[in-house]
Amino acid sequence: MLRPRLGTDGRLPPSVPMGTVDIAFHRAAHGRPLPVVFAFHFDGRAPALDSVRARVAERAHRIPALHYRIARESGRFRRVDRIAVDRHVHEAWLPDDTDGSATSRLMLSRPMDTDDRPSWDVWLAHGPAGRHTLCYRTDHAFQDGVGAAYTARALLGDDTEGGPAPLPRRLPTAAGLAGSLGDLAGAFGAATAKPAFDGVSTGRVDVCHTDTPLARLRAIGRRHGTTVTDVYLAALSHSVRTWHLKETGTVHPPLPVALPMSVRAPGEEQAPGNRMVTARMLLPCDEESPQRALARVTAAMNRLRAGRRRDAMRLLLAAAPRSVGARVGVRLVHGRLVAGPVSSVNFGTALVHQGLAARRAAVFTSVASGIRSVVTLTSQHDTACLTVVHDEALRTAGELPGLWLAALLELERG
Repeated sequence: MLRPRLGTDGRLPPSVPMGTVDIAFHRAAHGRPLPVVFAFHFDGRAPALDSVRARVAERAHRIPALHYRIARESGRFRRVDRIAVDRHVHEAWLPDDTDGSATSRLMLSRPMDTDDRPSWDVWLAHGPAGRHTLCYRTDHAFQDGVGAAYTARALLGDDTEGGPAPLPRRLPTAAGLAGSLGDLAGAFGAATAKPAFDGVSTGRVDVCHTDTPLARLRAIGRRHGTTVTDVYLAALSHSVRTWHLKETGTVHPPLPVALPMSVRAPGEEQAPGNRMVTARMLLPCDEESPQRALARVTAAMNRLRAGRRRDAMRLLLAAAPRSVGARVGVRLVHGRLVAGPVSSVNFGTALVHQGLAARRAAVFTSVASGIRSVVTLTSQHDTACLTVVHDEALRTAGELPGLWLAALLELERG
């Protein structure tokens, strides 16, 4: 296991095997890089590109994950000892990007290098006057969202502390193992009806964001005796219901989604590779009221937590040969069975870069393996950012963030 503070003085192993989830992402994207982006939005004067490069040059050699590239032909991560910073740090000008969506589209559409360099880059995107964005980008076959959070803070932050808390490993319960076995069996079952998200994909994506105070989600959670994540999922469920009803006049059935869960343990904060599993859950889009949707989401999430489902799936995938586990992993998050991943990442305290604190953070990835949407809630300090990445075939999916805010308002009133 890689320790978090290893340097490049010969103590990093020359190669590290790709894990089951790494290979699954590699297969889902058909060998092409699938970008994961952590974007930090700032109000204030942008730093000079040279100063960003200087920060990256100072920090990169201390971060183990940044010294490995994907050797796709061998199924391993191979160490790269010298990092050419000028080839990893770039600049873009997007003066009309008032909400950050144009920067997000650029990060998902801009090709990633697949040569002998480590598969990451940093972008300084200049927006309208007085606004800019710093982006850390990597390949999902190499790093998950929580791993990207640790790396982005260590690489760009004035203070490298304050990120997500790593999770100690625990033994799952019998109920948790049974639930995970059910998910694995379901991966080979019949396709699931999800009318709002079925159909032909274009392969081109759009991105939209919306912000709300994190205190608002916490207050709703306290009122209903539940968590921020549960409130987020219930509001998302009701927004899909409202959106589909408006489009078709019909009620959407419960929506199957993949719920990513981090299993990154203490000591793995800056190790390469994905440390995550998924569980399948149904969002109750058939519920008329967001309050009843919240009750059903809370009950389902409490069962996942009580059964320690993340530990159950971690153990099951670890017990299977990598090739078998990767095949199952691809099927668990495939458009035949789920609308897409629905994740939540708490970045922690605000990223401060050269004395300026980011006003919001957003982590997101693109679509693959037949899915047509990816939804993420990113929390940073006192702001929560909902990001919806969707295939352009879903023409009106840009309405979902506004409908999500409307569902939160109903939960506040109810």
